[in-house]
Amino acid sequence: MYSHILVPTDGSPASDAAIEHAIDLAEQYDATLHALYVVDGAAYATLEAGAEIVVDALESEGEEATQRVADAAKSAGVSCETVVTTGTAYRSIRNYVDENDIDMIVMGTHGRKGLDRYLLGSVTERVVRTSDVPVLTVRQPSDE
Repeated sequence: MYSHILVPTDGSPASDAAIEHAIDLAEQYDATLHALYVVDGAAYATLEAGAEIVVDALESEGEEATQRVADAAKSAGVSCETVVTTGTAYRSIRNYVDENDIDMIVMGTHGRKGLDRYLLGSVTERVVRTSDVPVLTVRQPSDE
């Protein structure tokens, strides 16, 4: 049913929760896991001198985040591909799905509500609304 499962990550606890589910599904379906980190360089384009430094730091963070997914997948015996790319997060995720025959997306959600959600937007929400493949959303565990 699922041969290629995408888990977009930003290195946050919400992503970590999604990674566990994605690895479990990849194990069950003998699927390849794809770990994707998107650097949104446009958000830092207005910085004159420091934009390149910020983007380099984010790319490094992306390498670390995707490598954590690959390490966890390897421990579970799951094949994993890692990619760090630049662009608008939800568009880059959709493009990756189309270009790599992804069957399912597993994404974390921060569970923001009200004004925070409205002001910050939600990559997960945009992916859910525009995706042509199933999207499993995993809520970040509460600290309670």
